[in-house]
This record gives sequence, C-alpha cells and structure tokens, in this order.
Amino acid sequence: MRLPFEDKKFITLLVAIAVVVCLEVLSILGIHIPMPYAPFIFAAFIIGIGYEVIWEGVKALFTLKFSSINLLMVIACIGAFYLGEYPEAAVVIVLYVLGERLEEIGIENSKSSLDELVSKSPKTAFVKERGAEVPIDKVPVGTLILVKPHDMIPLDGIINSGETVVDEAAITGEPIPKDKEAGDSVYAGTMNKSGAIEVKTTKLSADTTFSKIVQLTFEASANKSSTQKFIQRFATYYTPAVIVISALLVVVPVLVLKQDFHYWLQQAITLLVIACPCALVISTPVAIYAAIGNASSRGILVKGGKYIEDISSIKAICLDKTRTITYGNPVVSDVVPMNGTSEEELLACSAGAEVFSEHPLAQAIVDEAGRKGYKIHEVEKFQSIVGKGAIAKCLVCEDETIFVGKLNFIREHQYISEEAEQVVKKLSAEGKTSVVVSFGQGVAGIIGLTDEIKPDSAAAIRELQSLGIKPIMLTGDSEVSAKAVAEHVGIEELYGGLLPEDKAVKMDEMLRKYGKVAMVGDGVNDAPALAKATVSVAMGAAGSDTAIETANIALMNDKLSMIPFLIRLSRKTVNTIKFNTIAAIAIKLLFISLAIFGISNLVLAIAADVGVTLVVILISLRIMRFENATVPRPGLVLQGAKQKKECCDHC
Repeated sequence: MRLPFEDKKFITLLVAIAVVVCLEVLSILGIHIPMPYAPFIFAAFIIGIGYEVIWEGVKALFTLKFSSINLLMVIACIGAFYLGEYPEAAVVIVLYVLGERLEEIGIENSKSSLDELVSKSPKTAFVKERGAEVPIDKVPVGTLILVKPHDMIPLDGIINSGETVVDEAAITGEPIPKDKEAGDSVYAGTMNKSGAIEVKTTKLSADTTFSKIVQLTFEASANKSSTQKFIQRFATYYTPAVIVISALLVVVPVLVLKQDFHYWLQQAITLLVIACPCALVISTPVAIYAAIGNASSRGILVKGGKYIEDISSIKAICLDKTRTITYGNPVVSDVVPMNGTSEEELLACSAGAEVFSEHPLAQAIVDEAGRKGYKIHEVEKFQSIVGKGAIAKCLVCEDETIFVGKLNFIREHQYISEEAEQVVKKLSAEGKTSVVVSFGQGVAGIIGLTDEIKPDSAAAIRELQSLGIKPIMLTGDSEVSAKAVAEHVGIEELYGGLLPEDKAVKMDEMLRKYGKVAMVGDGVNDAPALAKATVSVAMGAAGSDTAIETANIALMNDKLSMIPFLIRLSRKTVNTIKFNTIAAIAIKLLFISLAIFGISNLVLAIAADVGVTLVVILISLRIMRFENATVPRPGLVLQGAKQKKECCDHC
C-alpha cells in the first residue's frame, strides 16, 4: 500500500495546511497579519494549493453546472473574502483540497494490487529462435521463449523443457509456489522462482489470463453498485438545492426580516461548506475499491461493485458437483481383494493392464498402485474392449490372464460369486464406480473409485450454512453419485441427472423460491444457469477464457472456501457503506441545522466536513485488511474409503 507521506506533493500540502491553520488560530486569538498584506498572503495560499478547485468551480459557473462541489467551494471562498475573513477563506480551500487528495489516495490504495504488477510485468520475451528479446506484443502463438530463474513469465504457455517452481499468487492468490515440469501450463505475470525453462506460447499478449484479469479489474469501477449510483444521482440534485437554501438564508433574514447582512452571509457560507457532500460521495467507491482489491489479492476476480452488493444479500447458493465440490478426477476409494488375492497383487496386476489405457479410471488405478509403492507388473497381448474393459497377459505372475472391467464384462468370461455381486451393489449404492478384476479363476477382487472431494468443500458448506445461506447441488451426474457427495459435505437439497438446460430451469425455480440466488460452476456447461443467477461465480477460472468472461465473479483457484470468505467480505463492505453514509448524513444535517438557526461558524464547519471525510476514508480502507473471522476447524474429510483429519483452509 502506498503511504501518503511518500508523496512530496502531499507533504507540501500538509505544510501549507499547518501554516494556514496556525494563522487561523492566531486570527482567533486576535493576532492578525497587517493590512494590506493579509489578502495577498492568503490569496497566494488559495491559488497555490487550490488552483484546480478554483478553475473547475469557475468553469462550472460559466457552464451553469450547479451540481459541482467545486462551485460551492468557490462561492464559499469569495464570500469569506468579501467578509474580510481571509484565513477562513484559505482554510476552506486547503482543507477541501486535503479531503480531495485523501479521497484519491484512498482509491489508489484500495484498488487492485495488480497495479504494481502491471508496472513490473515484462514488456519483452527472449525468443529462442532469434536469440534476442522481442516485445511481447510481437510474439506469435507457438513461439519458444526462454525464461530465466527469478524472472517473471511474460506470456501464457506450456513448458517445453526444464523444471522449476512458479509463484502464481498474481493469478490464483495461492501463496505457496507450485512445482512445474514439461507439459505443465504457466501464466503471464507469474514468477519463475528456480530453474530456467523453455515455454511454448499458447496465447498472444493481449489474450493472456493476466491481461484479462488486469483489464476486467480496472474496468470494475464502471460497473457501479446500486448504492454508488444512487448517491451520485442524489449529489446531482443535492448540491443545487444547497445553493438555493444558502441564497434563501441570506435573502429571507436580510430582505424580509431586515437583519444583519454580514452575519447571515457568514451563516450561508458556513452552510455551503458543511453541506458539501464529499464524505457522502466517497463513502461507497473507496469501500468498493477496497473490497475488490482485497478479493483480487486472494485470486478472486470481481467484475464490479454491483456484484459485491449482490452476493452480500443472497439467500441460497446453487453449486455444481464436478470441479466445484469435487476435483472431477476419479480416485481409488476401495480395494477389496477376494479368493486369497493380496492387495498388492490385485493392484499391481490391474495397473499393469490399465497402464496402456487412456481412460481416467484406468489412470486412477495406476496412480493408486504407484502411491502405495507397488511395482506395476509387466504385461503383454493387451486388448481393449470399448465400453467393457481390457484383457492382458501378466509376465510376472505365472500364466495369468488379467480381465479388468465392468461386472457384466467379467461375467462373460468368469463365474461371479454372490459375494462379488454384493460388493458391487454396495459400492454402487455409495455412488462409486466398480472395476472388477479376474485372473482367470473367478473374481480376484474389486476396486471402487469415486470423484475426489476437495478438502475444503465440507467446511465451506458449513460456513455457508452458518451465514444463513441454503446450499443446493445441481449436477449432471447420477442421483446416486450426487447424493453420496452431498451427504458427505452436508448438502440436504440436491438435484442430479440435469442437462445444462435443466439446470437453467432449476435456477428459475430457486429464484422464485429464495429471491436472490448465486450459482457456482465451472463456467462451461453451467453457462445457462450462471446467466440466470443473481450473481454467478466461476470456479478454477485460471486459464479458462470462458469462465473469466461469462461469470460475474471468477475464482482463479479451486478453493470453495473462498465463497464464504467473499460473502463475509461483501457483507462487511455493505455494512461499512451504510455506516459511512448514515454518519455523513447525520453530521451534515446537524451542522446544516445549526447554520440555518444562525448558531454555527465557518471554522467548526470546515473541521467537521474534513473530519467526517477522513473518518469515512480510514474506515473504508480497513476493508483492505479484512480477514475471514471464522477459525479453521478440523473436520473429517472423506477421500475414498479413508477418513482423515484435515484442517480446512480459509486463507
């Protein structure tokens, strides 16, 4: 965060304010700068510090733009000079400029942390073929580029050769760097922490994930929240009304009631100063920018203040299952050896046959054998039967033909015992997929597989429920599979076997039932439902153009725990905006009332106006440091048939 005191202009402004305030205090004590020097000295301060305010105010006057706050300041300054209150005129301008500068600093500091990354991001890439640095906007797709250790990766691509560790915090918000090797994807704007790598580019510089994040983050201010739009409309009518009331405050007492002109002119000027809606106008944008900046630093891309407000008020949230609650990758959950077969033999032989298959279930079995340290058996005469299974001859076990596949496929070749039937039936009831294995003499064993549930899914669902939000699962998977996952993570309402258009119909039902509903999915087959939701969230959007472009909010990492954090952040933001708005209006009404009844003064009005503005900015900036208040709790996380203690990640 940039500190105001690092800005030389800001320091100059503070020095000028200190001098002007000291002169004002001396004036109150009866010590004045002698005439005719006083008007010129204070005019120098006014012009030197507030020339932009004066110029904008004069332009507003000639263009009849009476909604301009700068016009109020010019009128107040001229009136104070007319009354001979030169110190007050200077104080009005310099403190108003301070308020403006504080607003700018507040918005600058609360904008996305991507600002600094943009300035540091590489502008060239070392192209291997040319042996030289080339501007990134001149590098075509498919080019081989070299990235040295501790250099930022300039373009999206796939590692062609080399191994390294990459810090992807700029994209995903993940603080822990990831190991990368040949075949892995890398993103522009991320840091190569160790080895040199050769990357084959997959996108032009304008199309990289980083470029899209930067563009959408900077454009987020255009998508204003409802509160922000209302306050801006309010200020448009409010400012001219204040000018009219100030004029009446002079006209009525002086012309109608025949009272002192100078006294009521001073009250009118006081009213103009205190009525400036500075704090009111900035109460929303600073808070919104702070929330968007906080979210982006954690890998949450929010496309505008509107969606911060929207997600704070949702009553229900619909979640896809695959790649949202689960990873979308099958893992071995159960290994059931039968007929005297050991677990090692069952997995090692099965993996030997499956190693030639590209099916995800086959790969999961191979991975499980490797994870347990079993040496995969070599096989020959591999034969794949599409939609059924595979046959191979094991070269390690004596004369064993391996049959791997569905129960009915094994039944075509071997006798199926009642015990095997029951195991398959049990696994099916749990929403798991069964792979039956035979070595030519009945069933040697059964391997159960399931979609791996993310470690933080159950904790995230509990948090959503604690926030008063109803979680609902909408999935294209079977009802049985959906129910097994839903029961584990704690979702009571679920709908399985849905096509994309069916999800959209269900979303309409949920909107009628709950009013405001969010949809969380992967941004591809969930697109119809995402489009209908009050606010849409795309999971794991890093590298997915569709997800980034279609959703209102995109999670660049795969952490479901970021959803409850975002809701807490949005509620904190909305509450901050409400507090700031109410406080600003209350102070305004108090001092406007005092001015109307003739018992206020200019110095007090200035101090109150700048004080409220400063407080509003500081309260809003606290959102930048907002953390999830919930303490991580250990929970039982199911991965296959094993239950183990995990600590859910709320960061």
